[in-house]
Amino acid sequence: QVQLVESGGGLVQAGGSLRLSCAASRVILNRYTMGWFRQAPGQEREFVAGISWVVGSTFYADSVKGRFTISRNNAKNTVYLQMNNLKPEDTAVYYCAAKQASVVVTTIDYDYWGQGTQVTVSS
Repeated sequence: QVQLVESGGGLVQAGGSLRLSCAASRVILNRYTMGWFRQAPGQEREFVAGISWVVGSTFYADSVKGRFTISRNNAKNTVYLQMNNLKPEDTAVYYCAAKQASVVVTTIDYDYWGQGTQVTVSS
């Protein structure tokens, strides 16, 4: 069983930055594609960013492209989401997820999920 634990959420003003971390319970980063999703109140969970394990290729939702960066540290079993120039519409619970796949998948059918971390951006 894989456990994912997110951290780094909080309250920030518009234009500010946050870095989310996702720690995995065992070595999975060299076999799993990792994704970040978010869910705002009353809305469906949506894909934000993903990174594959094969060559570390990344993919982003259009709404965050150029502002967010996903990365991973295999030695620490950790995936990061650097979020810059945050906007109020980025407010949501952010989830880390893992999928046994060789490419980034943007749908929500991932194998493992974290508990989520709240990100609130004030205007």
